[in-house]
Amino acid sequence: LGLTCLSGFLHMKNKNYRIPESHEELLVPPTPCRAKTNVMFLKTHKTASSTVLNIMFRFAERYNLTVALPAGQLFHLGYPRTFVAHFVEGFQTIGQNYNIMCNHLRFNPLEVKRVMAANTFYFSILRNPIPLLESSYIYYKNNVPAFRSSRNVNEFLAAPTKFYHPADYRGNIYARNIMWFDFGYDNNAKDNAEYTQAVLEEIEQNFHLILIADYFDESMILLKHSLCWDLDDVIYFKLNSRSQDTVQRLSPENEEQIKAWCSLDWKLYLHFNQSFWRRIEETIGLEVLEKEVDHLRARQKELMETCLSEQEAVRRDHIKNKALLPFQSGAANILGYNLKQGLDNRTLRTCQKMVMPELQYTSYLYAVQHPHKKRKEVGLPLLWTRRQE
Repeated sequence: LGLTCLSGFLHMKNKNYRIPESHEELLVPPTPCRAKTNVMFLKTHKTASSTVLNIMFRFAERYNLTVALPAGQLFHLGYPRTFVAHFVEGFQTIGQNYNIMCNHLRFNPLEVKRVMAANTFYFSILRNPIPLLESSYIYYKNNVPAFRSSRNVNEFLAAPTKFYHPADYRGNIYARNIMWFDFGYDNNAKDNAEYTQAVLEEIEQNFHLILIADYFDESMILLKHSLCWDLDDVIYFKLNSRSQDTVQRLSPENEEQIKAWCSLDWKLYLHFNQSFWRRIEETIGLEVLEKEVDHLRARQKELMETCLSEQEAVRRDHIKNKALLPFQSGAANILGYNLKQGLDNRTLRTCQKMVMPELQYTSYLYAVQHPHKKRKEVGLPLLWTRRQE
């Protein structure tokens, strides 16, 4: 037992940015377990999944893991087409030797298993469909026919079939049951009990864990326990969020309309919201969860004070380093961060990784893993131009 505790202590000491152990932690030795390094994250849309992707990328770099990245100049794995293995750069050469998969794809379990190892841990994240649809409306306003032809989200929801036409199936996937679609199912399917129950059971079989974006900090603690990761492995700064002035207020009637219009997503969310809390009660317990969430937030605050000049996200026109400017879409104003001046090189690199937007980080990792391929072009200045940097 003494050797186990000592080994665990040394392991934690070797990690970057470990929160000091509390008195309670020192009294109860941690249960030894091995960190999972083969992990597939199904990145759903408008569910805080860009923040999770950043966590996954940083973990992959920290332990020198291989990421299944999109081939060529793409930043997604064939989306919205159903995933097939050759969408991954280097699959023909590397085969089933990828550790991490987390870029956008439309889930196809048989093809994903061709890429990922047999012992891979599968997880995803869901969000309440009410704020999700409002977020999708703003973010995809210029791209989705059903959204373009309506003046605002309340007008769309008052009569969605007036704007949503089946002929625009591909263009309108973000306007109805988008999470259902991301999991590989028909987002326009008829909602009947037998069908939805079969899908929910299939998702439970394919995924070890489903997180809930509305309880993001609690989700990170549950993920940490499920993967046997350390706290600093799930520390994050919120990415791809938008300014509050672009949030449209929904009427109570239209909130109810979303439940009916996106009934498949609503049932998906309700089912896994229940299983999420049941999983916490069975594995962690609410009391321990609360303490660990406090630790996570304290550590996050500490890193914000270390890294950020404003201690918070800023609007796009206030981002000084354009290499850290997030992709802007629709009517949203996607926020980003400014780093403090004068950070030492090691701290600067850590802080840069935590605030790096999805497209820039994907481009960077692609250049590291495939140095002889043409680098993915983001259309912005590059933070690093060479691998050595």
